[in-house]
Amino acid sequence: MPHLVILYTPNLEAETDISSLCRSLADTMLAQRDEEDKPVYPTGGTRVLAFPAAHFAVADGKADYAFVYLNLRMAVGRSAQVKAQAGDALLAAAKAHFAPVFDARHIGITLQIDESTGQVYDGKHGNLHPLFNK
Repeated sequence: MPHLVILYTPNLEAETDISSLCRSLADTMLAQRDEEDKPVYPTGGTRVLAFPAAHFAVADGKADYAFVYLNLRMAVGRSAQVKAQAGDALLAAAKAHFAPVFDARHIGITLQIDESTGQVYDGKHGNLHPLFNK
């Protein structure tokens, strides 16, 4: 963890590069530092995944509206300040990415950050973390 999942209306695919958005948001996450100037998110655990909605309805349906929903899920343990700083940085990166789209159409962007509290199971297996923990 952290995992940033993006759900978006597929009418955006012809107007922007979603893979570029994913890389920009991952880089934004990796640039975050806490109060002690330590990385907020582990490099090997940072993931950004994007999915177009197979079916969607936005607003009143009278125009070809678009929507992007970003949900960052992370483990507990970060201060409110760090979470707000990360949210502000991610929203700024998303706004910058979609700026040209805003000039051409109506679009909504929502970013939510959730902490994984009350977990009953958190199984993991992988070999990414050792690459970055040297």
